[in-house]
Amino acid sequence: MNSTEKEISYTINNSYSTLNQLTSATKNIWFVCHGMGYLSRYFLKYFKGLDPEENYIIAPQAQNKYYSTPKFKHIGASWLTRENTLVETKNVMTYFDAIFEREQIGADKNLIVLGYSQGVSVAMRYIAKRQLQCSQLILHSGGIPKELSPKDFDFFKGNVKLIYGTKDEYLNDERMEKEHSKAKALFNTRLDIISFEGIHEVNTKLINQLV
Repeated sequence: MNSTEKEISYTINNSYSTLNQLTSATKNIWFVCHGMGYLSRYFLKYFKGLDPEENYIIAPQAQNKYYSTPKFKHIGASWLTRENTLVETKNVMTYFDAIFEREQIGADKNLIVLGYSQGVSVAMRYIAKRQLQCSQLILHSGGIPKELSPKDFDFFKGNVKLIYGTKDEYLNDERMEKEHSKAKALFNTRLDIISFEGIHEVNTKLINQLV
C-alpha cells in the first residue's frame, strides 16, 4: 500500500476571549496564552483581580480542542504537539496576527504578554517571529522553545519575568537549571526570576503585583 500525506491551505474561524472594556482609561493590555487543557474564556478568571478600569485582557484560544475527561464532559485545548510543529506554529502565528489586527492596540497602551505552561512557547515564538515589543513578557511555569537564540531577541527592550512554583510537579532541579540558563542567555539583565511556594498552577497573587 502506497500512502502519501499531502498539504492544503484553507481558511478557518476561531474564537478568542476578552475581559473588561478597552477604553481611553485603559492603561494595560494583556495578551495571555493559556496552558494545555484550558479554554480561553475560563483562563480569564485568573485576571479578574486586576483593576477593570485600567486592564484589558485578551486571551487567544488554542485551535486543537479535545475531550479532557473519559465521560466527554470537559473540553480542553492544546497549542502544539511534536506532530507537524512548523506548520502548526505558522497557523498559530497567523491567528495571533488576526487578533492584533482586530483589536488595534494603540502605542499609548502598555502591552503585557503572558504565557502560562504550554502557552509560554507560543507567546515567545510570536514575539520573536513578529519582533513584537511589549513592556513585560511573563513566562509562567513553561518551557522555552529550543530553537530560540539570543539574536531572536536583539530587538526586544521589555522586561522579562520567569515565574515558577518550587513544588511544580513538571519541573525538577535539572530542568529548572536548564530553563534558567536559557532565559539568562536570551534576556540577560532584562530578566527577573521569581519563584513561589506552590505547584503547577497560575499564581494570581503574583499576576496582580506585576502592574
